[in-house]
Amino acid sequence: MDFATLGEGSRHSLHAVDNGSIAKSIALTGGFGAGKSTVCAVFAGLGVPVIDADQIAHELVAPSQPVLNLIVKTFGNDVLDGHGKLRRAALRKIIFDDAARREQLEAILHPRILQEMQQRAQSVRAPYCICCVPLLLETGQASHFDRVVVVDAPLEIQLERAMQRDHLTAEEAKAIIRTQASRGERLEAADDVLTNDLELAHIQGQVHALHKRYLAYANT
Repeated sequence: MDFATLGEGSRHSLHAVDNGSIAKSIALTGGFGAGKSTVCAVFAGLGVPVIDADQIAHELVAPSQPVLNLIVKTFGNDVLDGHGKLRRAALRKIIFDDAARREQLEAILHPRILQEMQQRAQSVRAPYCICCVPLLLETGQASHFDRVVVVDAPLEIQLERAMQRDHLTAEEAKAIIRTQASRGERLEAADDVLTNDLELAHIQGQVHALHKRYLAYANT
């Protein structure tokens, strides 16, 4: 559906459209350092429920959780610290340059993350919710959502943000980006694009406009 057919949408509050039906689920994705968390925070500030795949992943691998036990069974006890917590750096080292091992981890995590995300989305009592899925295309999950919005930024800005935020070298940041879908692939898959290459006010304005359109979309 093209939003050009929807007009500018409603100016009502988020909860103006709530007839007991299931909320529209909007998948939000973007490259490493594109600014997904910033955009999610703007949506949340508008009262939009935000469901974060990374947060769900952290919950799934908490000590004594079945998923963590399965990861340990698959990758060995070295991925645990002395307190039974996941050593993410150790696990990352195992999978980073080994596609087969990375696929093993993805097979454990991604279906369970998607299932939990869908359950949470079904319980939302609002016109729509944002589901932040960093690896949406890489895991082939785009078809599970009503729309896909991509947070886009030029590569040089992605690198700068990632290096500053995660204290990475340029080569480390580039290596992570190379494991992800390309910028072109994300833009091709997008129903909507938010360009995050300027100051905060610029992306806020785009999100506010898209919010109005999503309210209209939820009412169709």
